[in-house]
Amino acid sequence: MSEVLYTINPDRNVPWNDLPLLPIRKELYQTIEILEKLGDAKAALARLYGRSVVIPNQGLLINTISLQEAKISSAIENIFTTDDELYKAYSDQNTETNGASKEVLRYREALWSGYNYLQKTRLFDQNYFIQVFQEIKKTKDGIRPGFSNTTIKQGGTAPNAGQVIYTPPRDLVIIQNKLDNLVNFLNDDEQYKVDHLLKMAIAHFQFEAIHPFRDGNGRTGRVFNIHYLTNKGLLDVPILFLSRYILDHKDDYYSGLMGVSQRGNWRNWLLFMLRAIENTSNITFHKINDIVSAKDSILEHIKKEDKKIRNPEDLTGLLFSQPFTKVKHLVDAGIYAENTARDYLNKLCDMQVLEKKEIDGHHYYLNLELYKILSE
Repeated sequence: MSEVLYTINPDRNVPWNDLPLLPIRKELYQTIEILEKLGDAKAALARLYGRSVVIPNQGLLINTISLQEAKISSAIENIFTTDDELYKAYSDQNTETNGASKEVLRYREALWSGYNYLQKTRLFDQNYFIQVFQEIKKTKDGIRPGFSNTTIKQGGTAPNAGQVIYTPPRDLVIIQNKLDNLVNFLNDDEQYKVDHLLKMAIAHFQFEAIHPFRDGNGRTGRVFNIHYLTNKGLLDVPILFLSRYILDHKDDYYSGLMGVSQRGNWRNWLLFMLRAIENTSNITFHKINDIVSAKDSILEHIKKEDKKIRNPEDLTGLLFSQPFTKVKHLVDAGIYAENTARDYLNKLCDMQVLEKKEIDGHHYYLNLELYKILSE
């Protein structure tokens, strides 16, 4: 009889209180196929890191790519907003926005609050996961209590829709113990000597299997992915557009998770996550290049077309920090007085750099090139 390398969930309708602790057996990930794909993913991620760290204005990446990551990750949970609604909501910041845009912006805030938390603590802990979850859901709720009847059900409209496909552990002490084990696995690179990309993929499954919160576990787990890479120095800021790949291969993502719990199939799950890292590293790398190239081209165009515009570098930099610009943004940044800011933005509309939009009685200036790049 062959040796059992991973104990699976015997009954998807019963809480998986015996979810195996980490680490998993080396035989499950030390295969030629996985190690070859690991090399591809590491090379792509290293190229992205090398490109991002040399950009002088990190705002080009922080406010644009992270906003798209938030939008796509929320779409995986069937939370949809249009680009215009999202960019308007972000440019308005504290004013009223619709429910979907609010949820997307909360995801983006969780990206940054969690990143800043780890910059201070340097280590993962239970409070990190709770803080990210609470930011995403705007709640004071914490780890779900033992009486919470949490199950994962088949979505869609097929005949098996609504059927239970997984039941996570159901006991507060068990959940906390498994989270403690996960945290130790993440922080202790001496005892658990696993390549960081593989460790991220293993930990992502474990977090989703523990399913510590009543809701928001998927988004919390995707935020964690990016934070783990920055925490281990594989990215300088959380800009990897990882949710795009997951959304485009949503069925494979969920079948990969179920494959581990129901069949112990770590191969498919690890290969999926490594492909996701490789693919989205390449996409993000090219997106950064496109944004920087567009910014440089527009700056040159402004200088050529109207030499009277003062501080064109600062103006262009702000135009590329988010797709929708308002007069207030230029004034608050201390670049221009209100009348000058309005005059310059209107001039850029005449140059076809911007498009002026009136929404709910307010004027917004859309950066057409940035909008196009982010929409691709």
